[in-house]
Amino acid sequence: MTEAFDEALEEPIEDAQDENSELYEHYRFVADKGQTQLRVDKFLMNRMENVSRNKIQQTAKAGNIYVNDQIVKSNYKVKPGDAIAVVLSYPPREVEIFPEAIPLQIVYEDEQLLVINKQDNLVVHPGHGNYSGTLLNGLAYHFQQTGQKIENGFGYLVHRIDKDTTGLLLVAKDELSQQRIARQFFEHTIKRKYQALVWGDFVDDTGTITGNIGRSVRNRKVMDVYPDGDQGKEATTHYKVLERFGYITHMECQLETGRTHQIRVHFQHIGHPLFNDPWYGGNVILKGTTFTKYKQFIDNCFKIMPRHSLHAVSLGFVHPESGKDCYFESPLPNDFQTVVNKWKTYVSSRKEDL
Repeated sequence: MTEAFDEALEEPIEDAQDENSELYEHYRFVADKGQTQLRVDKFLMNRMENVSRNKIQQTAKAGNIYVNDQIVKSNYKVKPGDAIAVVLSYPPREVEIFPEAIPLQIVYEDEQLLVINKQDNLVVHPGHGNYSGTLLNGLAYHFQQTGQKIENGFGYLVHRIDKDTTGLLLVAKDELSQQRIARQFFEHTIKRKYQALVWGDFVDDTGTITGNIGRSVRNRKVMDVYPDGDQGKEATTHYKVLERFGYITHMECQLETGRTHQIRVHFQHIGHPLFNDPWYGGNVILKGTTFTKYKQFIDNCFKIMPRHSLHAVSLGFVHPESGKDCYFESPLPNDFQTVVNKWKTYVSSRKEDL
């Protein structure tokens, strides 16, 4: 029996690649009682469609094949009752990617990977409605201009962040590095923190939001939380209050999982949508007074940051080649920081309203 544990092949949310999801699939098989001893790569070839033996062997080289929760090599002999798990990195979608001179802020680069500080209004991958002007188009141009011979010409995504989410994104230059990093996502050893502005105040300074995330049955363009676990995929978001502004709260969020729109839909689920998030109800006044000046203040904030207030502020991982710990931070972009500063000024001048 096969189970796929990632949603990235489903139909698009908002844009073709406007998702915050990890780009791997997890398959699980249990060998029959009558299974004869067979190399695990051949065993998997017989059970996985459209996957070459070379791909499976490379997956084993990356340490992404487990038998009974232990990493094995491609020549392991499968025995009756063995539980085989495979973490398979995503193949590039069949979309032709042309180099385009798109400004990219590359904060780190070596022979295996890049770390990019993504700007807002930038889709990660070409797809329906976004065949150009994406991050991968910009990477193809970067590699072309620097004379780098990349296997596919534009790099290998390991995870994505939404079109209007800013911050740190990790890209591999070769498929083996992609697979090694995918294993870290699967094992939840990747360290990712975000900052967000959310509507409303919180009783506790820290907390955890849990609940399966899947497509909404009411609107297939957005995601929804299924707390009973009857649909969707398991998701966990930890949060910490950084600063309280009465009507909104500045939050730090740490992900255990990387489901589509996870932070956005989790906070909407508990009644605290992200500030100015049009897809999850945060682009209207949800908390505050009826004063005209307050409404003007909110409208001004929305104009300064005409997007949902979410920024990928830090990223930590183990380098796929050297094995060294890597850690990167990204300061809040100007629009986000400006809105935070405006709220600080508003709170200090209008404490009687809060």
